[in-house]
Amino acid sequence: MTLSNSVLIEDEFLRDGLQNEARVFSVEEKLAYVRDLMAAGVKRIQVGSFVHPKWVPTMANTDELCAVLPEAEGVTYTALVLNGAGLKRAQAVGLKHLSLSVSASETHSRKNTNRSVDEGRAAMAPVIEAALTDGIAVRAGIQSALGCGFEGKIDPEVVISIAKQWSALGVSEINLADTAGLANPVQVADLCTRVRDAIAPEVALSLHLHDTRGLGMANMLAGLQAGVRVFDTALGGLGGCPFIPKAAGNISTEDVAFALEEMGFESGINWRALRSAVARAEAQLDRPLPGRMGHIFQPGEAQENAA
Repeated sequence: MTLSNSVLIEDEFLRDGLQNEARVFSVEEKLAYVRDLMAAGVKRIQVGSFVHPKWVPTMANTDELCAVLPEAEGVTYTALVLNGAGLKRAQAVGLKHLSLSVSASETHSRKNTNRSVDEGRAAMAPVIEAALTDGIAVRAGIQSALGCGFEGKIDPEVVISIAKQWSALGVSEINLADTAGLANPVQVADLCTRVRDAIAPEVALSLHLHDTRGLGMANMLAGLQAGVRVFDTALGGLGGCPFIPKAAGNISTEDVAFALEEMGFESGINWRALRSAVARAEAQLDRPLPGRMGHIFQPGEAQENAA
């Protein structure tokens, strides 16, 4: 298999990053981050999720944000959808790329959607089909694919079975999520290889990695070596699941872009340009964020604003 050196980064600061926060960001504040990410070269931005505001209040203004997103050539806006009602909202605002996902963990699935894994799969399949029929590019996700914060290990055969189902429906991408941040590099490489072999060759494979145990970047490298070329990140390393206690943030956009650059991969992202956005997020949230390259200056760089 010939592998490309080009890597696509999907920034999820506005969804996964903010969904667990007590502070609700306004549409104007969110729009400022969209512009920051675009200016730095991020080509896919997850702007929110279409979930009930009762459960995730920070996502309540996703529809309003979508109505004012700036048009930009080469930039894809996407959002998370978990059911048919969410799909209708996404269609109403005109999004043409969506992530639709279910969990591979029985406990996480019930806490997240009040459904078993099988019930979740049965309910999601027609939603995916409806989105595809409407011309929407679908990334079908598998949450807790690499471990569950409640149950621990997840049977890879469950993940592979879901991936085969999504592939057969004709989705353009399948996303494996380490929702609780439990994965290790050997496990990531093994599951990615097995899923890659089980799905159609034209379906892209992507990884959603959390850094709960400090292995997020090592897991990204394992994914790269297994042929994955699409990764989810979040500005500053912000993130966490409201339904999984102590699940830490995503691997950070600026750290991933830096690491890829150092290793000779091309993401198109100027990680240095994200520093001011990281600083603003830290000020608005009143705490430091775990990403590293937002705070580190390379040899020879000007450090006028260094702390």
